[in-house]
Amino acid sequence: MAVAVSEKEQLGRNIKSFRIARNMSQSQLAERLWIDRSSLSSYEIGKRTPDIYMLCRIADELDLPLDVLVGRKKLKDYAEAE
Repeated sequence: MAVAVSEKEQLGRNIKSFRIARNMSQSQLAERLWIDRSSLSSYEIGKRTPDIYMLCRIADELDLPLDVLVGRKKLKDYAEAE
């Protein structure tokens, strides 16, 4: 039986997977966002949720549309539209 993942946990998984896909460490991304690595870690594990301003900054640093980062759309949908 599959375990349901909360939206907060899914957001954290998205941040982590896109960060890794960009070959960035937590420390590197945190430095670019001007936050502690521990704050980024808490976002990635779903312990905390970034506010909308931080979500926009994360999306910009990962070169992603915000809708993709938060899971509203798939990255391939954007690639097909271009």
